[in-house]
Amino acid sequence: MKSPITGYHKDEEDHWVAELSCGHNQHVRNTPPWTSRPWVESESGRGSKLGFQLDCKKCDRGEPTDV
Repeated sequence: MKSPITGYHKDEEDHWVAELSCGHNQHVRNTPPWTSRPWVESESGRGSKLGFQLDCKKCDRGEPTDV
C-alpha cells in the first residue's frame, strides 16, 4: 500500500526515518549502490519529498501503527 511522507526523524543510530500518513515509519537511507536516495542528506531534499508516496510493507502485512 502506498502512503505519503508527512515528516522525518532520526533513529538511535542517526539514520533518517520517514513518518508516513498511515502511522508507520520507514527508514530512508542513502546507501548506494543498493539504495540511492541522495535527497535524504539535506533538509531541502527531505522537504522536497514531503507528500511523496512510499510502499508501506507494514500496511501490507496489517501491522499496528508505529506512532
